Amino acid sequence: MDPRNRRRWFGTAIRGLGLLAVTATLATGCSGDDAAGTTGPTSTPAATQTGDPGGTRYVNLGDSFGAGTGVRPLVEDSPIYCQRSAKNFAHIVAAEEGLDLTDVSCAGAETADFRTAQFEGVPPQLDALHADSDIVTVMIGGNDKATYGRAIDLCSKAADTNPLGAPCTDRYGQSLIEPIAEDIYPALRAALRDVKAKAPEAKVYLVGYPWLMPPTVGCYPEMKLAVGDVPMMRDLQTSLNDYGRRAAEDEGVRFVDMLPTSVGHDACAGSQRWIEPMTTRGPGAVHPNERGQEAIAEQVRKALAN
Repeated sequence: MDPRNRRRWFGTAIRGLGLLAVTATLATGCSGDDAAGTTGPTSTPAATQTGDPGGTRYVNLGDSFGAGTGVRPLVEDSPIYCQRSAKNFAHIVAAEEGLDLTDVSCAGAETADFRTAQFEGVPPQLDALHADSDIVTVMIGGNDKATYGRAIDLCSKAADTNPLGAPCTDRYGQSLIEPIAEDIYPALRAALRDVKAKAPEAKVYLVGYPWLMPPTVGCYPEMKLAVGDVPMMRDLQTSLNDYGRRAAEDEGVRFVDMLPTSVGHDACAGSQRWIEPMTTRGPGAVHPNERGQEAIAEQVRKALAN
């Protein structure tokens, strides 16, 4: 595996966050819960294709939130590193709208993986786009500069020192949020420009990320963040989505905002959650569960209809 992928949060193990099962999965192949026939990335197709080849051509690009990492079953014969679910939002939208889907979303993807191979046997995601592509959904940015991963890793470790305080905010402050404006925003703009260049006639939608945490307090230890650090994590998510919206507007792309509809469905929402907490075993921790993917699909379908 490319060493840079070990530092990614979406679809990558983070020490101490209950995500170590991802490493075991990648090392040993599929577990008994995986879709039958799934094998390693060097012997499997990079893209998942469904639907009528003569129908409306829909391409899904993105990271593990878009891939549906942690939601079973995996797409049969898809690259195991990508952890691509047969029940991710793109598959739901394609089935309900009768679209011809090509899904190249992949756990751990950064915007750079649109242009370069992420893993052996997993080509640049932009390769899936063509002049006759009709619809493109993009869910990307959270792995760039390890933005979410670094914040969650550092803040979960800091929480051990003062779970009722704000140790991460006190120690790191805005340094965890600053890369969004400085690095991720221009990277998103460049990625969206590349998408439009490859698929100039397509309707392109940048899908935002749903809330991971409630506004205050949180739910330590299910989400291992100190009480006083929860607002900073919300600020980070707000910034990532705000700059995603801005990048979409700048490049003439529709933005699908998941923040309003995901209020009350964060990882601390118990039976109402759309995000699995850190204590969930396996790669689904801190990712949308099946209900979360269905909710994203609903918002994408609404965007398609407008």
